[in-house]
Amino acid sequence: MNGVLPRWVALPETVEEIAAVLRACAERDLAVVPAGGGTKLHWGPPPERCDVLLDLCCMNEILEHAAGDLVVRAQAGVTIDALAGTLAAKGQELALDVPFPQDATVGGTLATALPGPRSFRYGTARDLLIGITVVLPDGTIARSGGKVVKNVAGYDLGKLFTGSYGTLGVIAEATFRLHPLPAARRWVVTELGRAEAARVAAALAASQAEPSAVEVDWPDPGGPVTLAALVEGAAAEARAGALRELAGGSVTGERPPWWGLIERDEVLAEARFLPAGAGDVLDAVASTGLALRGSLAAGRVLLEARRDLAEDELAAAVARLRERARVHVLAAPYDGLDRWGQVSGLPLMRRVKERFDPGRRMSPGRFVGGI
Repeated sequence: MNGVLPRWVALPETVEEIAAVLRACAERDLAVVPAGGGTKLHWGPPPERCDVLLDLCCMNEILEHAAGDLVVRAQAGVTIDALAGTLAAKGQELALDVPFPQDATVGGTLATALPGPRSFRYGTARDLLIGITVVLPDGTIARSGGKVVKNVAGYDLGKLFTGSYGTLGVIAEATFRLHPLPAARRWVVTELGRAEAARVAAALAASQAEPSAVEVDWPDPGGPVTLAALVEGAAAEARAGALRELAGGSVTGERPPWWGLIERDEVLAEARFLPAGAGDVLDAVASTGLALRGSLAAGRVLLEARRDLAEDELAAAVARLRERARVHVLAAPYDGLDRWGQVSGLPLMRRVKERFDPGRRMSPGRFVGGI
């Protein structure tokens, strides 16, 4: 975790064992950092301290798959690939496009809450989550949503813990709403100039062909923008043809090789903006030298550094982008970088942190404002 080494590693196998570890840590004022597959442990600032790394690799069981109800309940350490394989055998899927799926886990996917391409149609992990079991810093087990046993009054635990980077407690189990696997998938892929990309992406997103995702890939700000739109299900070929009339290019049944991937995340930022401002964002990115990938139509893109950037160079690039978008630096090797920018909800977030973790023992310092 960016040079912060734990003193101990705990490997719980049940929710009750997680609770026992957290109770012991609370009694001794030990800081705890939960971990899944470790794919994003270097995201966010390093924790101020880490006495215990809580490795959830042994929490790897799919507890229930109610195929008739399109619902699955899994432990936090289940990998996204393992979950997808089990669901596909029943003709179903969790409609999340997660980077590093072989190692990324259910818990880590929720804790970092990074949207994938198909969030344009199906929503994010937060939207597909219908129930959650968490263990609070004092060892209390709390559940909300599906399979309710105990709720913490006044809080939607699923929404709070999704995207919390392990700063409120430990995600132990999650219940998701599923979708049937589509009968067919087709991508429309085209290359465009920077000036056209935002306009065409907006036209595709508004099309009656109802794409599941509209993504762009721009590895070189001096080169063309590759745009790909996905249609799924009934009459996919005909619907893809309608999108091709709007965008040009070609129709293929093969996923573009860059689709939903993160190639280099030593330096990685996320930009969010109103879709109407997508053209301005592209113009701003062009002057930074960063590679861009994501959804102009949804107003969400990731920015990677494909070459080494000095701290002042990266800080200047982020400052330029923040004139056009909200930018959060997910990963960078520089401690002095302003990773978050202005966050209007920070006072409320501090109050939530105080309510759940007054002792600042859960991943201290890893979230907005040093939470």
